[in-house]
Amino acid sequence: MSPVAMLHRRDFLKKSATGGGALVIGFYLPGKFEALATSPPAGPAALNAWVRIAPDNTVTLIIDKSEMGTGVTTSLPMLLAEELEFDWKKVKFEFAPAATQYFNPIFGLQGTGGSTSVRASWEPLTKAGAAAREMLVAAAAKKWYVEPSACHVDNGAVVHNGSGKRLTYGALAEEAAKLPVPANPALKDPKNYKYIGKPIKRLDTAVKINGKAEFGIDVRLPKMQHAVVARCPVFGGQVKSFDATKAKAVRGVKQVLQIPSGVAVLADNTWSAMEGRRALQIEWDEGPNTAVSSDSIRKLYLENAEKTGAIARKDGDAEAALAGAAKKVEAVYEVPFLAHATMEPMNCAADVRADGCDIYAPTQFQTFNQNTGAKLTGFKPEQVRIHTTYLGGGFGRRAEQDFVAEAVELSKAVNAPVQITWSREDDMQHDFYRPATYTKLTGGLDADGVPVAWKCRVVGPSIMSRFFPGSVKNGLDGSSVEGIVESKYAIPNFFCDYVLTETGVPVGFWRSVGNSQNGYITECFIEELARAAGKDSFEFRRRLLANAPRHRGVLELAAEKVGWGKPLPAGQTRGIAVRQSRHRRGADGKRNCLRPHRCLEGTDHHRQGTRRTAQFQRLRNAAP
Repeated sequence: MSPVAMLHRRDFLKKSATGGGALVIGFYLPGKFEALATSPPAGPAALNAWVRIAPDNTVTLIIDKSEMGTGVTTSLPMLLAEELEFDWKKVKFEFAPAATQYFNPIFGLQGTGGSTSVRASWEPLTKAGAAAREMLVAAAAKKWYVEPSACHVDNGAVVHNGSGKRLTYGALAEEAAKLPVPANPALKDPKNYKYIGKPIKRLDTAVKINGKAEFGIDVRLPKMQHAVVARCPVFGGQVKSFDATKAKAVRGVKQVLQIPSGVAVLADNTWSAMEGRRALQIEWDEGPNTAVSSDSIRKLYLENAEKTGAIARKDGDAEAALAGAAKKVEAVYEVPFLAHATMEPMNCAADVRADGCDIYAPTQFQTFNQNTGAKLTGFKPEQVRIHTTYLGGGFGRRAEQDFVAEAVELSKAVNAPVQITWSREDDMQHDFYRPATYTKLTGGLDADGVPVAWKCRVVGPSIMSRFFPGSVKNGLDGSSVEGIVESKYAIPNFFCDYVLTETGVPVGFWRSVGNSQNGYITECFIEELARAAGKDSFEFRRRLLANAPRHRGVLELAAEKVGWGKPLPAGQTRGIAVRQSRHRRGADGKRNCLRPHRCLEGTDHHRQGTRRTAQFQRLRNAAP
């Protein structure tokens, strides 16, 4: 895998525009994130995306998001194709290196998460495509001595309306590259979309089927050593002493080293390294968590559930409404710690040399990786080159830096490329888990079976305390109660608080974070209230969503499609629920959201957006 050169905008344009007549388009969205650049490029600011058009009419898009099964290698080219109108059969893509021009505008750094890939790329990529289109049209019009308005584009070519003359994008690329980039190119009316919203075959299907797609675990470098690490079975434990005699006797084992996370065995291949690890004799200092167990954690949760927590939402007076309710319903929901269990076990390859460091990783956050490499090696961030491979699943796990740090530490220690590989057992035992929570709910119904009160207490550890300590105010981690506090059900007296309870078990971002369990808990408890009221599940929800037309519309459509109310065969039943996580995009292409503190409208942050960006900046600077 050849290294990808780190180029600033001006150098990239000079080299590309003079290399074989290629057209390279970048589109700049000015403003908020310029100050976040670790190494600002020459020129006004970082680019969001690059478009290359070669003489053979091939269009290449640099993908600045990580492909972990989500289809960004197709969805992002679709955004470009919609405005550029090129031949879809000739589209190519490459994964971007770590560079400020590829910063995710929502995060203010380069990374993939939070369901942001398409919505973060929508504006820069559509505008980049439209800008390229206008430049190509202008180049053709210049050749034909006509006005640009006398031309149109068609499947990778510019056509003169009157004469029917036709020039391919490839033929126009060199001249188009000399023209200024339009600042505000005209975008299509959504009603004229050809690609967006239409079924398109994925561009990465073939390489994933034929084995050509390179995942992190596939990386091979000259003279590379393979490593595995023995880690303490108790969270937070450390090596007290170890004897590597038997491990070194295993055929293929080169050396055994202690690193911060444990004891590493390096060998000619991964199997020999694993065999060497089995032969290690290690004495562990298990630390303060040696007595922690599932039973002790549950006991802690039960105790803390009786304490007052940080208020997450308070409408009306839930206590008074419950006291006067005709019927009360109580329930407790417990969810366990969950591992990410990605299909591809954690792995990373690193090559630390005197002049720099190359990291080959199935990663979600290239900026974090770059800063991790820089801090461990002493290099400047721009001397640490990140090569993003395909990811065999991510779900938030590959935003962590433990697997990257191990590879860099070992490569630096042995002065050779090293690939670290985790076993499935390593992966399950040393994850950053979705938090286990204990949620206690009480609901009140009036004499007509209408909910008048909702009281909820969530007990569990905090993800944000580790990632963004500044975001946890007065003990409230918003991610721990998301999926509850945004409830659109019209219950006049609504109360939710949170008791932050650390357990010694490391926690991290997991797909949809709090919504993954809290959405389930909320809808299940609504169902319990409906049954206690003797009401139909659909009608009960429908009435409570009178002030939430979008939710109500989705609920009604779902009921219609499943034939709600129609008889079912014996032994069958049906259920219904409605829950939103993340964002939506309106027909106008703008981002709309039921959680305004997590979204963008146009290019501006709502409410806490700038605060969240500052938190990302602090985390980036604090990595690993």
